[in-house]
Amino acid sequence: MEKVGVIGAGSLGTALAQTISENVDKVYLHLRREELAKTINETRYNTEYYPNTKLKDNIIATCDYNDLKDCKIIILSIPSSAFRFVLKDLKGLVREDVIFVTTAKGIEYPSLKTMGDLIEEYFDDSYVALSGPNFASEIMLELATVSNIASKNKESAMKVKSILTTPQFKIKILDDVKGLEICGVTKNINAIANGICEGMNINENARYGVLTKGFDDTKTIIQSIGGNPETAGEYCGFGDLVLTSTSSESRNHTLGMLYGQRIIVDEKASGIVFEGKNSIMAVKDICDKFNIKSVIVEFVYDVIVKQIPPKIAFNNLWLNIED
Repeated sequence: MEKVGVIGAGSLGTALAQTISENVDKVYLHLRREELAKTINETRYNTEYYPNTKLKDNIIATCDYNDLKDCKIIILSIPSSAFRFVLKDLKGLVREDVIFVTTAKGIEYPSLKTMGDLIEEYFDDSYVALSGPNFASEIMLELATVSNIASKNKESAMKVKSILTTPQFKIKILDDVKGLEICGVTKNINAIANGICEGMNINENARYGVLTKGFDDTKTIIQSIGGNPETAGEYCGFGDLVLTSTSSESRNHTLGMLYGQRIIVDEKASGIVFEGKNSIMAVKDICDKFNIKSVIVEFVYDVIVKQIPPKIAFNNLWLNIED
């Protein structure tokens, strides 16, 4: 394949561009800031995210969507909150047969549309969703990593697998797009829940009970929206849930810890995007819509949205943990 586009030069977008560059002629890495694009093209370093890792020579930074118009595959490595706006900008500009790949682990609120739903709204259903226990920094260092992709179009999935696969980056294809995308959303909630517990210094017996309950609730939620509950046992489900719920590198785990310590986070002032906050409101609506009782979702919603003291919220969770 000659050209592939990556929109979003953050930690994951840059890491995926570096990975893909081994398999294609050119990777166009789109970002908003012209100064950073110039720095990348002149020095081969994304000084904002990876100041010590040199980018491959066939990665071209650009701020112009026109450079992506001939790309057969475009990876959307952007926050879920920006998804709709970017798709609007790309409509009529890129190839009609372009394959979009979404990496966003979020859901639009209050529409409750996944990122795949938004792609279908503006383009078609041949998109591919990527999700797994993947810290971008480890991908960038070419450390052993495995992930899932899912698509309604098998040919699209195979093409995307071919550009992503390297000796260290492995890809397993699933056919449950909905389940994969919902796993990416619910793992945010589980990561926050376990972060809250850690911030409160809850004992480990209880914390891993909460983790197990969150995994069980994930299967129920997937099934309710028409997905396959077995997807929860894949890399995009169990793997990602455990990684982000237990690692200090996880932003949502960190968010939970701060709330568990009664430190309220101003996301705009901090400049950090925590997709979990929108996820909890969306998943709470899904649970209400399908009459699902999830004590983990209720717990996180109480602490993050209703700002109930964590100790009171945890006591309510523990009263119903066996349900």
